[in-house]
Amino acid sequence: MKKIIGKAVSFTYFFSCFFTLFTVPVHAYIDPSAVTYIIQGVAGVLIALGAAFTIFRHKIFGLFKGRKKEENKEEKIEFKDVDE
Repeated sequence: MKKIIGKAVSFTYFFSCFFTLFTVPVHAYIDPSAVTYIIQGVAGVLIALGAAFTIFRHKIFGLFKGRKKEENKEEKIEFKDVDE
C-alpha cells in the first residue's frame, strides 16, 4: 500500500514540475461557440453510454427472468398416472 501511495505522490510531483517548467505562455481565446460544441459532444457521449448501459441491463435482467420462468415451468409440470 505504501508503495502505491509513494508512486502516486512521485508521479504527481513529476507531473506538476514538468508542466510548470515546460509551459509556454500563450494568449489564446476560446470561442463560445466552440465551447457549446464541446458540451454537446460530452452530453452526446454520456447519453449514448446511458442508453448502452440500459440496453445491456435489460438483456441481463431478461436472462434471469427467462431462467426463473423455465424453473417455474419445470415445477408446474405434473405427470398424471394413466391406469390402463
